[in-house]
Amino acid sequence: MLAYVARLTVVSALQMLAITLLAFLVIHLAPGEPVVLQQELQTTQSPQQRQTLRELYGLDKPLHVQYGVWLNRLVRLDLGRSFSPDGRPVWEKIRERIPVTLSLNLAEICLIYLTAVPLGVFAAVRRHSLFDRLATVFVFIGFATPDFWLALLLMILFGVQLGWLPISGLRSLNWEYLAPAAQAWDLVTHLVLPIFIGAFGGLAGLSRFMRGSMLEVIRQDYIRTAQAKGLPERVVFYKHALRNAVLPIVTILGLSLPGLIGGSVIVESVFAIPGMGQLAVQSVFARDYPVVMGLLTIGAGLTLVGNRLADVCYGIVDPRIRIAGRSA
Repeated sequence: MLAYVARLTVVSALQMLAITLLAFLVIHLAPGEPVVLQQELQTTQSPQQRQTLRELYGLDKPLHVQYGVWLNRLVRLDLGRSFSPDGRPVWEKIRERIPVTLSLNLAEICLIYLTAVPLGVFAAVRRHSLFDRLATVFVFIGFATPDFWLALLLMILFGVQLGWLPISGLRSLNWEYLAPAAQAWDLVTHLVLPIFIGAFGGLAGLSRFMRGSMLEVIRQDYIRTAQAKGLPERVVFYKHALRNAVLPIVTILGLSLPGLIGGSVIVESVFAIPGMGQLAVQSVFARDYPVVMGLLTIGAGLTLVGNRLADVCYGIVDPRIRIAGRSA
């Protein structure tokens, strides 16, 4: 088992290196530079000042040298400093946004799993029923509806027309003057729409996946044997079948780890939530290379960690996977 984990670790390190190299090249080869953007904002900037800024940011060096410098800092857990006028450390800017994104995505994942698993199980048990058909229609709507369009639609309905929910930020302007209970309620009302929008697409997909997994388990011989023995349907489906059908869902939960930090770019941007997704959008528009690379590195790292955790869990559950990986 240790050799299996060590092999996965080496593969992950190589994949991480390849991902950072590819991301670095894509970002730096894209049109536009931070100094060009600053020149557009400051029309009085001379070519000499522009060259000075390029040297200050290290953009005058060849790409492989810039990547080597960035990688050397990354090994020392230093993500560098932002190109924005404040010049703050990248990690400091990301760290202050993590709690918001983490809380938002945790709430979305809880909503997805608490709703999708019962929905998928019941649709499988009542296959071809009216509920199953309605659930199928819901899934297609969930897949086909763009998040930003649905967000704008609900903002107009519940925020503008009905005035029930706020449509931007995490707090009202008078939040500091509210009682503690009112502050908590104000926060909840601000989060209702973002959490629903963030969970809507995932809810549709996971419920469909849960339905398929449950149907596959129901067709197994041991389930038919349990039914032939006369066990109640509730025991057969919700005790024997559900336990095995939910295993792939647990694996997907491990792979959802990157989403906890990666953040919902669309949701945070539409609802003006100060999380990592909003920071990513702002950094891309500002050509803030260090911040973009920092966010991509953290997202890629967590994606690899999630995948490797899933691989290790598979190896623990099924030793044949470890043996197959060793012989490959």
